[in-house]
Amino acid sequence: SGSSDPYCLVKVDNEVVARTATVWKSLNPFWGEEYTLRLPHGFRTLAVYVLDEDTIGQDDVIGKVSLSHRQISAEPRGVDSWLSLAPVDPDEEVQGEIHLELRVPEQGHPRVLRCHLIEARDLAPRDPSGTSDPFARVSCCGRTLETAVIKKTRFPHWDEVLEFELAEGEAVLSVEVWDWDIVGKNDFLGRVEFPLDAIGPDPTKGWFQLLPFPSAAEEPGGRLGALRLAVRLVEDRVLPTHCYQPLIQLLTEPILCPDQPAAGSALAILEEVTSGESRQDVATKLVKIFLGQGLAVPLLDYLTTRELARTTDPNTLFRSNSLASKSVEQFLKVVGLPYLHEVLKPVVNRIFEEKKYVELDPGKMELSRSRRVRFSFKGSLSEARVRESSLELLKGYLGDIVDAIVGSVDKCPLLMRVAFKQLRRRVEERFPSEEHEEARYFSISGFLFLRFFAPAVLTPKLFGLREQHADSRTGRTLLLLAK
Repeated sequence: SGSSDPYCLVKVDNEVVARTATVWKSLNPFWGEEYTLRLPHGFRTLAVYVLDEDTIGQDDVIGKVSLSHRQISAEPRGVDSWLSLAPVDPDEEVQGEIHLELRVPEQGHPRVLRCHLIEARDLAPRDPSGTSDPFARVSCCGRTLETAVIKKTRFPHWDEVLEFELAEGEAVLSVEVWDWDIVGKNDFLGRVEFPLDAIGPDPTKGWFQLLPFPSAAEEPGGRLGALRLAVRLVEDRVLPTHCYQPLIQLLTEPILCPDQPAAGSALAILEEVTSGESRQDVATKLVKIFLGQGLAVPLLDYLTTRELARTTDPNTLFRSNSLASKSVEQFLKVVGLPYLHEVLKPVVNRIFEEKKYVELDPGKMELSRSRRVRFSFKGSLSEARVRESSLELLKGYLGDIVDAIVGSVDKCPLLMRVAFKQLRRRVEERFPSEEHEEARYFSISGFLFLRFFAPAVLTPKLFGLREQHADSRTGRTLLLLAK
């Protein structure tokens, strides 16, 4: 069809840790998905593979982006850029480890290298069954010896000793693992090399990471497309709970002791020095800390009251991405997500299932009208009729959403209701005149609709309302509905 159905697999040291949704029939997919991965300190690479999903047969690999631990660590603010997809060579897609013991006894002439191949683990699956038929091939001093083949496993146990007479000038012992195939050539599973001068009478024993063959040449980038990634490595050292008590006391002081001057408090200073790019992170952590202390509503009251004091025009209230706005937004996501699902899911599911054609822009109707309209309407239609039908559909969906919201008062979490009640009271105190009477409602609807319900309608996948992203037709309906 001239397009693909792309999705991404995220791998850490060749282990799959995340999968995005599939974006159907697109060469320019947008995912917008964010993952927090708990990584071991010694991880080597983070790789993102872009694949094309196929309903029949195996999915096709389009390309990959691979970042080493060193590359990610070198950017304290993170990597955020377009990166060219590189081709995927099966001989470089290795994983797993091999358990070996190497030894050269002092006695005896000629000198003999004893290579004890014990076992391997977590090898790459090369057969349709999801396993492999692994054997090891050891090369040294012009000789090559092999272990037995262990059928249908990714965790072979050989327990075989291979011996080599050492010759002058030989520098390296090579151990390769292969998947045996009865038809066609064997598949490479990984290799490891040891300099012979590092092997002595004391055994060299342990688990060793399998590595790919060295790349012969660098592939020119860009032919397979590019992937935009934002990756940031954060190393957290988590201490016992009591170690954080002084910090918590410092942050909660202006709330627990409201009679004290607020200007010099830690919370006030934190609010002033937080930059735009870190505001989301700070808001997320503050909300979690104060929720844990049972003080989330007083925190929001403190931050919104300070912002109200700085605001002269009620029409601009909470429109900026201030620490107060970000904190309320994060609070709604943490406290209100189950409520959001209960309110929006039935309507969102119906929109996805019905796949109705909705368009209000005459210019956009012309672009794909002949192909799309025929699925929803019989006969030829004027732009006016398409617009009229689209308006009718949008009003129907919107009416159902508003009815669901209005009828959900009893289901709305108590913390949300208390926070909004307090916000309304603070706005009334700050703007008491009749001409600003509606500010008390705008302040709440700005959060409840613009930062909570509307974004979830626009991108249901990112709020857990759907497992997959919307196709282009449904996505357009959701966009118009959110607007």
